[in-house]
Amino acid sequence: MQKLKVCELFAGVGGFRLGLEKTGRYAVVWSNQWEPSTKMQHASLVYEARFGPQNHSNSNIEEVATAEIPDHDMLVGGFPCQDYSVATTLKNSKGLIGKKGVLWWSIHRILSEKKNKPNYLFLENVDRLLKSPSAQRGRDFAIMLRSLNDLGYAVEWRVINAAEYGMPQRRRRVFFLAYHISTELFKSLKNSNPKDWLLKDGVISTAFPVEKTAQNPVSFDLEQNLVSLSNHFNAEKGLSPFLNSGICVDGSVFTLKTTPSYDGHRTLLSDVLENGSADASLYIDETDLPKWEYLKGAKKEVRKTKAGFEYNYSEGSMVFPDALDQPSRTIITGEGGKSPSRFKHVVQTKKGLRRLSPVELERLNMFPDNHTLLEGIPDAKRAFFMGNALVVGVVEQIGSALFQKISEVEKQVQS
Repeated sequence: MQKLKVCELFAGVGGFRLGLEKTGRYAVVWSNQWEPSTKMQHASLVYEARFGPQNHSNSNIEEVATAEIPDHDMLVGGFPCQDYSVATTLKNSKGLIGKKGVLWWSIHRILSEKKNKPNYLFLENVDRLLKSPSAQRGRDFAIMLRSLNDLGYAVEWRVINAAEYGMPQRRRRVFFLAYHISTELFKSLKNSNPKDWLLKDGVISTAFPVEKTAQNPVSFDLEQNLVSLSNHFNAEKGLSPFLNSGICVDGSVFTLKTTPSYDGHRTLLSDVLENGSADASLYIDETDLPKWEYLKGAKKEVRKTKAGFEYNYSEGSMVFPDALDQPSRTIITGEGGKSPSRFKHVVQTKKGLRRLSPVELERLNMFPDNHTLLEGIPDAKRAFFMGNALVVGVVEQIGSALFQKISEVEKQVQS
C-alpha cells in the first residue's frame, strides 16, 4: 500500500508530522500553522526550518480557501479547545453556525467543501473536551460527533495518558479517529460488536491495549438537528455521558470506561535529564527559594479581590522538587522563564535545584533534541511550544496501528 497523503492543520512545531513520519507510512502534502494575535510566527518558523517551506501555509486557516488545500487521504490536527456552540445565521436558517474564530468550524468547512473528502481524520484535544462546557457537560463533543456523522464519518475515541503506556510524561489527551463511509474501515467499524471494537479490535485498542472490563457501557442517540443539539444536550446539568472510550456511528453513541493494560518499559523523569550539561541560568537562586516553596506548598489563607471582597483560599501542596522516579507532570505553556511558579518543573541535581531545559522538555514530549532550537527564538518560547505540543509516541503508535488496520481490512475485501 502506498503512503497516505496527510494534511496537517494547527501544526504547531510538527508533533503530528514527526509521529506519522516515524512510521514510514505517511507523507505530509500540506500544512498550516497560524498563531493569532502575534506578529512573529515562531512555531511556523520552527516548522519550516525542520520540514522545509514547501506546501506550508502560515495564514489564518479561516481565510484559506478550501481550493488551496490539495486533496489528501487523512486530515490531522490538535485544534484549540473553545466553545463549540452552534447557531443559525439570520439570513439563512439552514446556515450553520459556530462563532467566528472557533477553529473546529474550519475543519468542518474543509470537510464540507472538499469534493474528494479525506478518508481518515486523526484529531487531538484536551480531555476536558468530553465534559465541556460546565453548564451542559459533553455538549461540545456531542456537536463534533454529530457533525462528523453528518459529513459521512464514523468516529472512535480514547482518552490516553501517555505515561500509562511507558512514555515520559503524564499527559492526558483525547484522540479521535474518523473513517469516511466510502472506506472499508467504516464498514468494519459499523459491522463490529461495539464493545469488542473498543476492547480489542479497533485501531486505538490495537495501539494502546486495555483490560477487559465488567463495567456497563452507555448508549444513546444524538439529536440530528445541530442547533437543537447545541441548545438541549445534557441541559439538566448532569455528568457528561461520554466515558473515556467510545464510538459514534450514524448518530448512535456507544461509550465505555476502559483501563490501560501495559507492562513494558517505563521512562521516568530522571531518564530525560541532561546530566551535568544544563545551562547555569536554569539553577534557582537561593534568595528565590522561599518564593518557590510558598507557591508549591499547601495554603489556607484569606485573600482579597480587587474590589476588596475577602474570601478563604486553599490548595494542596505540590511535590517539590519533582519526583525523578516517576514520569513527569504535564508540561504547561508557562513552563519557561525564571520567575517562581507553582506549575513549573524543578529537579534536584548534584549542583542544586533547577528548572528543566528546553531539550528536557522536548524529550518529555518525545521530540528530537533541539527540534525547537532556532536563532531568535527564546527558551521561554521553546517551553511554550512544548506546553502546546503532544507526545509524539502516542501519534506514532496510533498512526502505525491505523495503517496496519487499513491494510488488513482492504486485504480481506480483496480475498
